Amino acid sequence: MFVVHVSCRAAAEEIIRARSRGVAAYGETCIQYLFASIDDLRRPDFEGARYVCSPPLRDAANQPHMWDALNYDHLQSISTDHCPFTDEQKRLGFGDFSKIPNGLAAIQHRLPLLWEHGVKSGRMTPNRFVEVTSTAIAKIFGLYPSKGTIAPGADADIVIFDPEREHVFSTRTSFMNVDYDLWEGQKVSGSPRQTLSRGSVVFDDGKILTRPGHGRFVKRSVFKPS
Repeated sequence: MFVVHVSCRAAAEEIIRARSRGVAAYGETCIQYLFASIDDLRRPDFEGARYVCSPPLRDAANQPHMWDALNYDHLQSISTDHCPFTDEQKRLGFGDFSKIPNGLAAIQHRLPLLWEHGVKSGRMTPNRFVEVTSTAIAKIFGLYPSKGTIAPGADADIVIFDPEREHVFSTRTSFMNVDYDLWEGQKVSGSPRQTLSRGSVVFDDGKILTRPGHGRFVKRSVFKPS
């Protein structure tokens, strides 16, 4: 059983209880549940609509427990729930909350935020950083060892990450198809410099080099719990 979008302590504890009974239960959380909170939904001038997602953001008091769950391997991966809805699209729910499209534009923030506020702050080791963003995901989805490792015979999908390279989140530095940045103006130390897909450079120092059609279907194997 793989539980997606674990958002709070109570949800994580259900997975912990299941694992203690011997259930092959695994969990994933998203960066918004580590770096945003219910307070962001209260932002004025309908800005809070940018933070509407499913499950909803929780009280910030849950976040220390989420970090603990990640570090003790009660949760195995961190994703983003990337949905680049524009302000105009979010405003479809003006006057009717139920019509706000759910999801946050955040895929470009995942690695830099986790490095700055996870590894650099001492909440997570560099090895665990790699595991929850790559290795464990490949294993859970039956793609290891062709994905999730650097080894002979693997697909050479590699991110060259510079831990000292400063980056400022902004619509000016964004590759996402959205007209705002949830972390606008925040500076982080650590960002991708290059990305290789099957050995080909597809991102190089701020330039996207790949083209549509580069992707390839990869058949999954059956997941075997460890």
